[in-house]
Amino acid sequence: QVQLVESGGGLVQAGESLRLSCATSERTSRTYIMGWFRQSPGKEREFVATIRWSGDNTRYADSVKGRFTISADNAKNTVDLQMNNLKPEDTAVYYCAARPRWESQYYWGQGTQVTVSS
Repeated sequence: QVQLVESGGGLVQAGESLRLSCATSERTSRTYIMGWFRQSPGKEREFVATIRWSGDNTRYADSVKGRFTISADNAKNTVDLQMNNLKPEDTAVYYCAARPRWESQYYWGQGTQVTVSS
């Protein structure tokens, strides 16, 4: 099984920062693309950022580019998302995700709530 456990969510004011962490199982293949997605009530789950375990090929949604930074730690089997200058529209449940390069289906964590107030 691929196990993904998110932590670090919370309630913050606009302009503040949060750091999310995704703890993965040791068996998570290094060929998997790792990433973060988010979902607000009534909306589809949307892409936030992805990264390879090597740290290369980071990609970001335009809405978070310049504010969020994704990172991967091979030794700790963790994938973090540093979120700076948070905005109310960033409010969502954030999910850690893992996907084999050759597949379109993701494995998901349980999610962690991020709420940004004005």
